[in-house]
Order: sequence, then C-alpha cells, then structure tokens
Amino acid sequence: MPAERLRAASLLGLAAFASACTASGDDAGNGAVYDAWRAQRSGAEVTADGSIARILGTRAGPSGEHEGFLLHLRGASGRGLTVRVETNVDLTGPIPLSPGEDVEVRGEYVYDSSGGIIHYTHRDPSGRHAAGYVRTGTALYQ
Repeated sequence: MPAERLRAASLLGLAAFASACTASGDDAGNGAVYDAWRAQRSGAEVTADGSIARILGTRAGPSGEHEGFLLHLRGASGRGLTVRVETNVDLTGPIPLSPGEDVEVRGEYVYDSSGGIIHYTHRDPSGRHAAGYVRTGTALYQ
C-alpha cells in the first residue's frame, strides 16, 4: 500500500505542476514585457496577451501605414502594465479590433516610460526581424 500511495501522490503532484505550467504560459510572456519595461530595455522579442484598452487608429509612417492600439497586459506577471502595439497594415491588412477584445501579439519591445511599444507585429519582408503577429480569436494577422 505505501508504494501505491507514493505513486498516487506523485501523479497528483505531476498533474498539478502541468496544470500550473499551462495556466501561466501566456502570463509568463507578459512578465517578460514587464521585466523589459522595468529594466528600461529595448529590443527583446516578446509575446504578450491581454485586452484592448483603446484603439489609436491609423497613421502614415516611413515604412507604410500603421494602426495602433493600447494593450492592457493580462495576469499577475503583467502587473497592470499597458503597452502600445503598432502593426504595419500594408503587410497585415486591416485588423478588425474592438475595445475590450482579447488579443495576443508577438513582436519587438521598445522601452518608453509610459509602458513601451511592441512593433514588428508582422512578417519582415527584409528578413532582419523575427516574424511577429496579432492574433484575435482564431484569426492570425502577420
């Protein structure tokens, strides 16, 4: 019997560990964004998720038309940080977004004192940056 109890306890512990890892997977990415902001560090490739706090609209930039939004990071690791997200709609096409919508983004983090910016949330035609994305529900924009 002691061996069976030990095996059951081990399996229970393993299941709890796997559940915790799965539940905090996206939250860990938000922690990397927060850590980069706190260290005033730019250039990190990050993945973040949260809800859209505000749509900023589109503007012309040197590399094409960009649309922006404010992303409020989810979970304890994000520590309430809100970051600006910029994506090149000449590459991704327009992304239908609404305030309050859940979004996941991948791109390059750039520090600024108000929370920072995540850009290159699309493929890079020149191949100098890792491909990023914006995911809304089941739709992926690159």
